[in-house]
Amino acid sequence: MTTITASPLAPPTRPRVQSLTRTARVTGAWYLGLAVTGMLGFLVIRPQVFDADSAAATFANLTDNAALAQTGVALELGTVITQAVLAVWFFKLYRIASPVAAAAIMVFGMANAAAIMASATFMGTALAVTADPSLGGLDGPATTQLMYVMSENAWAVGNVFFGLWLIPMGWAVLRSGFAPRGLGWLLIAGSVGYVASAVVGFTVPDAPSALVGGLSLPATVGEFWMIAYLLIWGVRRSANAEVTR
Repeated sequence: MTTITASPLAPPTRPRVQSLTRTARVTGAWYLGLAVTGMLGFLVIRPQVFDADSAAATFANLTDNAALAQTGVALELGTVITQAVLAVWFFKLYRIASPVAAAAIMVFGMANAAAIMASATFMGTALAVTADPSLGGLDGPATTQLMYVMSENAWAVGNVFFGLWLIPMGWAVLRSGFAPRGLGWLLIAGSVGYVASAVVGFTVPDAPSALVGGLSLPATVGEFWMIAYLLIWGVRRSANAEVTR
């Protein structure tokens, strides 16, 4: 009698519930890391270093508090790392349930990481100029101010991709059933507002800050809901029961 055995290369047919939940929670941890590094670097450190109205003040801040400026660069690099790794983990989480959405999340996430990497490059250049103001015959204050303006613009461009990745993220939530459907729809709706906020903020310098912030608010709520759900619940039990790996 011939015995038929399963190929060692064949995928397992039994649901790996714990593996899926663990993947979701690791994804949530990386998402939290992205939020922390991004907020500390862009919202806390940068305003203490960059003065949009005075090149001399920016140069003085960089010179007098080099350690703070270096911390800002380190946090910028932390944002790049967490964004890139998070994009991969989102792909791992959703690749079976919604492969196209998973790939789109990863592509848009990597594009945003590249934009922030450019920002970190400009900030590092500004620090190099403060260490040697005559570098290449450059004017120290004017050059450092230009580098920080370019850094801000890199973030503004990257925000387009950070908004866009919420569309496939929301779609993946809806297709997979890993999280409440309301979260999926909020992420998609938030994406529209976030992209609009990025475009308005980048192309209309005098746009009211309340308008720019208001447009991105739904996306912010959706993202923190996503982080909390991934960390606390991982994925829905009903989804666990249906997904095989």
